[in-house]
Amino acid sequence: MSLLSNIRAILTLGRGVVKGVTRLSAGEDPIAMFEGWFDDAKRSGILLPERVCLATATADGAPSARMMLLKGVDERGFVFFTNYGSRKGDELTENPQAALVFHWPILERQVRVEGPVAKITAEESDAYFQSRARGSRIGAWASRQSRPLEGREELERGFAEIAARYRGSEVPLPDFWGGYRVAPERIEFWQGRINRLHDRLRYERTETGWAVVRLYP
Repeated sequence: MSLLSNIRAILTLGRGVVKGVTRLSAGEDPIAMFEGWFDDAKRSGILLPERVCLATATADGAPSARMMLLKGVDERGFVFFTNYGSRKGDELTENPQAALVFHWPILERQVRVEGPVAKITAEESDAYFQSRARGSRIGAWASRQSRPLEGREELERGFAEIAARYRGSEVPLPDFWGGYRVAPERIEFWQGRINRLHDRLRYERTETGWAVVRLYP
């Protein structure tokens, strides 16, 4: 982190730890609140503020988790991309529910998101896919994500074959790859405070908007 980033992080940390989260309003938009916290994380200079832990589960409830990158957020929810045939993709087919956890330790902040998951449109997936580096697009074609691999040579050979196939042309979106959106039903904000008397605000979606409660830390 640069000196300026360190200063920004310290100032943001001070506002959070000392002042805490004083608001408790059912009229508050938790998506807008998340975007504000996300902007703070980006301004702090923290590495990959978009990192998020994604938890999924099988049909019978056996959980699994992995780190992902958030690629979009708006009033509809939180978007990430993957191979549909990956372990997470298989589990989301069986059980289309997920949880996300964002952790920005230098700011002593966490955000937890829970809700149903659905694929985004092919047009949305293609728009993001075409924005990726060419090597990453070729890699998406070459990887049978989460499946057994005899050796790295097999993976590199597949990459070379795909690169040759699309030499001189655009790499199209694979039909087995794309985005998912977590539509939040619950969003919880955690702000570290002095003496471990942390602030926790949980928003839950209702038929008329969002209900919010403060939780013991």
